Amino acid sequence: MTEHRWNYLTDMDGVLVREEHLVPGADEFLAELRSNGIGFLVLTNNSIYTPRDLRARLARTGLDVPETSIWTSALATAEFLRNQRPGGSAFVIGEAGLTTALHEAGYVLTDRDPDYVVLGETRTYSFTAITRAIRLIEGGAKFIATNPDATGPSMEGSLPATGSIAALIEKATGRQPYYVGKPNPLMMRSALRALGAHSDETLMIGDRMDTDVHAGIEAGLRTVLVLTGISTRQSAEHYPYRPTVVIDSIADLIGRTADPFGAG
Repeated sequence: MTEHRWNYLTDMDGVLVREEHLVPGADEFLAELRSNGIGFLVLTNNSIYTPRDLRARLARTGLDVPETSIWTSALATAEFLRNQRPGGSAFVIGEAGLTTALHEAGYVLTDRDPDYVVLGETRTYSFTAITRAIRLIEGGAKFIATNPDATGPSMEGSLPATGSIAALIEKATGRQPYYVGKPNPLMMRSALRALGAHSDETLMIGDRMDTDVHAGIEAGLRTVLVLTGISTRQSAEHYPYRPTVVIDSIADLIGRTADPFGAG
């Protein structure tokens, strides 16, 4: 019997945690990966938080995930810009997750003639900052956004997120942003590089067809859709592409991480 060793990329919200609570079985699943020496990264399109912040957030739910096993759209964006224009400059709308990643990538943050305007997630979008971004893009700055998510969750309901603000800026400038995060397969490929893994030996676990499964398929990964977040079996049928497998919860993978597509 041929043995295939899988690596795992897994979305965070809707897969491991939901509304700040542990998804039952997520702790056992990650413990099994670690005990078996299986490589994994936890992915999120949210660019607000640094990996250290997210480690602390996950720890409060009972999940032990090291900083080095967390990959965000902010980190992917910083890597992309470092490769595109080393030592460049950017005007940033975002929070610590994004500004820290760009600083560590060697970028100068400025509102005077930057190479890029980089839009990320923040809970306090400023009309003044958005206006400044519009004028800088009109002046020639390239427009980058961490992710296309139009809304984000809160205890009170949906909040406008990066994609909504990007649409406002695009409408004002006529310039489309380049989105780095899911569903851009660039996010998956940068995560694979960070993990030191290949697409043909890695699978993506997510709760969204339009970002997680879409990005996984385009990056050449096997995909697992869980039903503990956004998607249902019915909603998944509306898309022209399919995940490799649909499961109720990440708990269904416990005991089968070495062979997730096997019969047992």
